[in-house]
Amino acid sequence: MIEFDGVTKRYPDGTVAVDDLSMKVGTGQITVFVGPSGCGKTTALRMINRMIQPTSGRILIDGDDVTTRPEAQLRREIGYVIQGAGLFPHRTVLDNVATVPVLQGTTRREARQAALGLLERVGLPATLAKRYPAQLSGGQQQRVGVARALAADPPVLLMDEPFSAVDPVVRDDLQQELLRLQGELGKTIVLVTHDIDEAIRLGDEVAVFAEGARLAQFASPADLLAAPADDFVASLVGRDRGFRGLSFADGDQIALKPTDHEVDGLRLETDADGRPLGWRGAEGLLPTEGSFSDGASLRAVTDLVILSPAGAAVRVDADGRADGLVLLEDIAGDVRARQRERLTALVVATPATAHSDNPPPAKASE
Repeated sequence: MIEFDGVTKRYPDGTVAVDDLSMKVGTGQITVFVGPSGCGKTTALRMINRMIQPTSGRILIDGDDVTTRPEAQLRREIGYVIQGAGLFPHRTVLDNVATVPVLQGTTRREARQAALGLLERVGLPATLAKRYPAQLSGGQQQRVGVARALAADPPVLLMDEPFSAVDPVVRDDLQQELLRLQGELGKTIVLVTHDIDEAIRLGDEVAVFAEGARLAQFASPADLLAAPADDFVASLVGRDRGFRGLSFADGDQIALKPTDHEVDGLRLETDADGRPLGWRGAEGLLPTEGSFSDGASLRAVTDLVILSPAGAAVRVDADGRADGLVLLEDIAGDVRARQRERLTALVVATPATAHSDNPPPAKASE
């Protein structure tokens, strides 16, 4: 666990980059710092590995104050990924990844062998090992940067806007790769971004930093979308936060209608094995626009309902056979119930601040 205990960073000219920050970053989770430029999120990140020294307060990792550790040793034990990867241009991909293990005393041969395995883990072929950074695409360079940060198997990984320098398609791919790696490795990751969509997609918890170097809200993505702490947070997460929040709800919990249920003159037609073919009506056979199965989010189910000519989503089993329908009115009722339950829980948990214009920064639990 990483704990910020009353941390402030004030520069000699009086500028406050971080103002009395207190929060706990959960072990084995991705915690995302998000906010506009100049709000202190990158400063807070860099104080964890002492690249920036706090003016006051303490930062602890697993209960130990980071100032009790030599800076060089601390940084070698914390992975660090920056925008543009920050690779050594004169070293091959393999030697870039092997850098920290060699500094820690691993033989070059052993470090290079382990580096080959890491390249495969981050989705890069071994054929790139002998290339130099300039010979790689931006996305490939960023993957090498992640591999280098993981080379010493650090428990903590810091990522400072790691995907902002690549195009949207590559960025989506890298985000998926990070989530896959985290599922395998379970690191404690702190990631800085200015993109609220990236924060909501990647974060187990999201810390929203506001202008004035204050922590505006610290919550799960679902709670952030459901109940922003103030107008600033609401404007940051966007007006479509209700629909985006459906990504965190389970679509399997909505009651199903039978597959022979008629919807606005349309009935689901299936083949001999029960697999959906389309909606049969006076116009002929209309497409279903897709189906869903176990594990689908409520957002995915809602999207299918919107696209469907019948206003209904088709659920299928593991063999692709239709086993039920979800109608628009069923989703509407479910959404109302979920939101009411969520907001009630939040109000009960924080009765004094839930509707305050300027609530105090929330502290995350361990």
